[in-house]
Amino acid sequence: MTTRHANPLLRPPPRPLPRRVAIIGAGTIGPDIGYYLKSALPGLELVLVDVAQPALDAALARLHGYAEKAVARGKMRPAQAQDVTRGLTGTTDYDAIRGSDWVIEAATERLDLKRRIFADVEARVADDAIVTSNTSSLPAAWIFRDLRVPSRATVTHFFAPAWRNPAVEVIDWPLAAAGLVDHLRAVFCVTGKVPLVTRDVPCFMLDRIFDNWCNDAALLLDRATAAQIDAAAGALVHAGPFAVLNLARGNPIIVETNTLQADEEGEHYRPAPIFRSVERWAAAPAGARVDVDPDLAQAVRERLCGVLFSQAVDVLDRSIGEPADLDLGCRVALGFRQGPLELMRALGDAQTARILERFVQARPGMPMPARPLRDYQRFRRHVLVDDVGDVKVVTLRRPEALNALHDGMTDEILDVLREHGRDPAVRGFVVTGYGPRAFCAGADIGRFPTLLGDAQAAAEYARDCSRLLVHLDASDKPVVAALNGMALGGGLELAMRCGAIVALRDAWMQFPEVTLGILPGIGAMVVPYRRWPHAAEVFHGMLRRAERLAATRAHELRIVAALADDVPSLIGAAVAQVHALAGRRAPPADGPVAIPPFAAGAPHAAHGLALSATTLRLMDDAIREAAAARTFGEALEVGYRAFGASACTAAAREGIAAFAERRTPDFSASG
Repeated sequence: MTTRHANPLLRPPPRPLPRRVAIIGAGTIGPDIGYYLKSALPGLELVLVDVAQPALDAALARLHGYAEKAVARGKMRPAQAQDVTRGLTGTTDYDAIRGSDWVIEAATERLDLKRRIFADVEARVADDAIVTSNTSSLPAAWIFRDLRVPSRATVTHFFAPAWRNPAVEVIDWPLAAAGLVDHLRAVFCVTGKVPLVTRDVPCFMLDRIFDNWCNDAALLLDRATAAQIDAAAGALVHAGPFAVLNLARGNPIIVETNTLQADEEGEHYRPAPIFRSVERWAAAPAGARVDVDPDLAQAVRERLCGVLFSQAVDVLDRSIGEPADLDLGCRVALGFRQGPLELMRALGDAQTARILERFVQARPGMPMPARPLRDYQRFRRHVLVDDVGDVKVVTLRRPEALNALHDGMTDEILDVLREHGRDPAVRGFVVTGYGPRAFCAGADIGRFPTLLGDAQAAAEYARDCSRLLVHLDASDKPVVAALNGMALGGGLELAMRCGAIVALRDAWMQFPEVTLGILPGIGAMVVPYRRWPHAAEVFHGMLRRAERLAATRAHELRIVAALADDVPSLIGAAVAQVHALAGRRAPPADGPVAIPPFAAGAPHAAHGLALSATTLRLMDDAIREAAAARTFGEALEVGYRAFGASACTAAAREGIAAFAERRTPDFSASG
């Protein structure tokens, strides 16, 4: 039996990506699943099946509309939109699903209906075709028990809007064929989704969180209005429970899922009676101010935290899902500002215990922790760790931020390197990114805006952010960066401090800091010129004009050691580099280095943005001073101080404000 990798793309998939997919149900979520698949898999044939022709007509119109809007907003090229709308069929004839690699059922949440649908499907598709249900609550064992070949079936639970929401639950149930779940995880990951594996229990993992969160919100209506509850909940989620229920027309779903939980697990899950009598809640319009008494708001939040924590510990105590997946899923699928475990950690054990005790007094029978609260915090939140032979592969997993670095992720990477750095069985490490788009999209701005105007604090911030990179400089065991996509800013600095870089052919690199009016202060003005002096002109363009460097060109320049066509091959190349570098530690060079002169001319970025002349002067001076430094450490200090100086400029204030406001910066008034 093979060991399941935490990163689903490390091993070659057991079967090709699907070429023909059929979706049963042309209601709300079926077409959205179809649009996601058509957008992610060029050339895919898609068949939508429904019993009602008007539903099919509306679904096809919606898919065309999505593609047109994507082109209008610059998110899709016209040729891509044509591919999305090509090979698209809507029909009431079930025979049209013949020849499908994968059939996804997205019909009404009725067990008898789903069983009939899958009987019809199984009569028409090959025995090796995958069949899955989009149910949010019905276990796979209930749906697929009568299939002739149940081993090719499972649940793949998408979240609305399915074309944009990255989360999808993949249910691992006892009759699933070996490799089925891993294949689906790989398909989802390579197409931009975040697959979360759960056990086969009613409501799985995330619906347990959401449905009971909404149910307890309704039980609070005896002391607060829907608008007040949503306002109080705003500290915890991006949209309150009643606003979301209105948007999703979710009242019947809460009745159905909580009734299912009550029937299976106890009366304490029975849905609030009010759900059966209200069609739409009196929630406040988006952005409207709702005044709530502070004591009432605190009581509402504590009650909602109580149900959140209760369900979270139950999920973990019953091994329904993994803790990192639970927190990640709550953020990306359900819109929580923090995952429940992250929130519990922030509150501390004493406060969490008090909230849970008060909650169970109000809601007897609801789950309580089965072990000490501190035990629920013993997991890595932001990185995955896999073994590939004698090499540890560390995958950066913050898909909602394109795997951007922040303090938590930085410390977890360091913990892995330190923990296994002393293990003689571990030859070295590979660092890669999660998913198909990004190795690492830089460093989160984090607390940097609060440092604007304080050169000393900003320089110290840069030193602190460099703690992982300085560790890499001194590492006795080789660490290789495997670029599975773009590497920006601090992410590229991380890669450049590794012993070697390998990359997918379509990966690319960029230092965009100058377009924000700041400097890349944790080594980018130092390291490239010392490791690859022959490419100094290229680095001038990257640093001073934010020019992109394609992986293929970087390979020609010997910056990238090897190229690969897919992630398994990429990891294989990275592991080979680890073995080649073992025992050959080459610390960064001391002594001055020569750099070519900077090109004269108006300061513009490669894409045309007028840059700050002040920022460029600071950068040019720092690059020259760092190149002249006697030691590598002194050169890094030059970069830290220059970063601090840039934080005190009007250009930095404008650039950071523009980034936060999602607008193009205007440096004309900042110099």
